[in-house]
Amino acid sequence: MTPAANGKPQAAGESDSERLQLSACRFALPPLALYVHIPWCVRKCPYCDFNSHAAGPELPEEAYVDALLADLDADLSQVHDRRLTSIFFGGGTPSLFSAKALGRLLEGVERRVAFEDDIEITLEANPGTFEQAKFRDYRALGINRLSIGIQSFQEDKLKALGRIHDGGEAIRAADMARQAGFDNFNLDLMHGLPGQSLDEALADLRQAIALAPTHLSWYQLTLEPNTLFWSQPPQLPEDDILWDIQEAGQALLAAEGYAQYEVSAYARDGRRARHNLNYWTFGDFLGIGAGAHAKLSDPHGRILRTWKTRLPKDYLNPEKPFQAGERLLERDELPFEFLMNVLRLTEGVPAALFTQRTGLPLAELDKARHEAETRGLLQTDPQRLTATREGQLFLNDLLQFFLP
Repeated sequence: MTPAANGKPQAAGESDSERLQLSACRFALPPLALYVHIPWCVRKCPYCDFNSHAAGPELPEEAYVDALLADLDADLSQVHDRRLTSIFFGGGTPSLFSAKALGRLLEGVERRVAFEDDIEITLEANPGTFEQAKFRDYRALGINRLSIGIQSFQEDKLKALGRIHDGGEAIRAADMARQAGFDNFNLDLMHGLPGQSLDEALADLRQAIALAPTHLSWYQLTLEPNTLFWSQPPQLPEDDILWDIQEAGQALLAAEGYAQYEVSAYARDGRRARHNLNYWTFGDFLGIGAGAHAKLSDPHGRILRTWKTRLPKDYLNPEKPFQAGERLLERDELPFEFLMNVLRLTEGVPAALFTQRTGLPLAELDKARHEAETRGLLQTDPQRLTATREGQLFLNDLLQFFLP
């Protein structure tokens, strides 16, 4: 063996171009999605570690849409003739933007990158920003899915979380979404809230189910660094209560027809979030907007992660670049990067997807895979990569086997 340019051994006589050709033979460009980050909120919640900032009296909609389209222009070389399978407006609170601004943005995006005929376009919204006419206009633009940040229906819990809506507004938001023409919407709901009992958590879940969303994101509150809750932690439920909430909640969701397909995602038949599934199956995504991240592959199998300028004032400054950094993933990082995503899925993925998404032979996983199977964290199935029930509960322990 002789050393390759990156310090890895390669077969004697195999040139870099030959090695890339071999990789390309077993690598096909994955589906492509677009993430659009809109960083403003009415106010910052104490648990939130996303790149969000309190909005001023006027949002710079026109300037920000101009910047988003210029940002996308700079990334067009990464598209490689692919069509967008999904678009996700995240934040922040994207529903603070007018339908006129979002319409101009969508028109500009489609002029640059073609849409699949059945493209899924999701907008995050908070109940405190719901206006019937505005959301009807969003639907007319082609936005066909909403993700509504409920978190809880109980007044004391909403107050503890710093939310701007009350329980009644949360219920009305779901009804207004349906009246505006959205037959596909997600509700975001938290459990393990400050002082929450099992009965309170299940009451929230029952109220959410009663609103008949097609999808539920139901996840435990965690204390994240760089948040108010991290520096001033509230009193959260004990571990045994958290465990009871998790088990009882999952049983209730299953009984009501919401199948769990990812760690915290539950859906009616045919209503899984396609944008998120693209993340979890190691697909590609462009990221535009302040602090947006992207994962992009080229036809040779090289995979690049990029991230954009974080602060809105810097992102809007024409003297500053949109992109803040990039990193090319090394060969020995790919198993962990791939499995960190796909093992979140309760059904896992076909084992062949590893080669399709990374260009590496499945044999690269053999040693770590055997160790994880022996520990009972990975299912013993040569045709699939799937965590066991224990592996899903202790996903970080499972992923340790695949670290470079």
